[in-house]
Amino acid sequence: MTDSERETDRRLERTILDLLDSRAPTASICPSDAARAVYDGDDDGWRALMEPARRAARRLVAAGEVEITQAGRPVEPATARGPIRIRRIR
Repeated sequence: MTDSERETDRRLERTILDLLDSRAPTASICPSDAARAVYDGDDDGWRALMEPARRAARRLVAAGEVEITQAGRPVEPATARGPIRIRRIR
């Protein structure tokens, strides 16, 4: 992993937490919210940050900061397939 990739990973983690902090305590975000916030272009280049954003969310789950949900229920990050949401642990 390059220094640039590590910095992007750290920015995604910080952005996820900042986005959650700026919303109601029960609110959730989509990984695309973080990807769009970190991407600095005007096109669809943020899509390349979707998997890194999902990985950042999984790291934050492991750190006890957030949980990943599907259909409003917490799911195991390793087994989650399809659309996910990220929220603070309740």
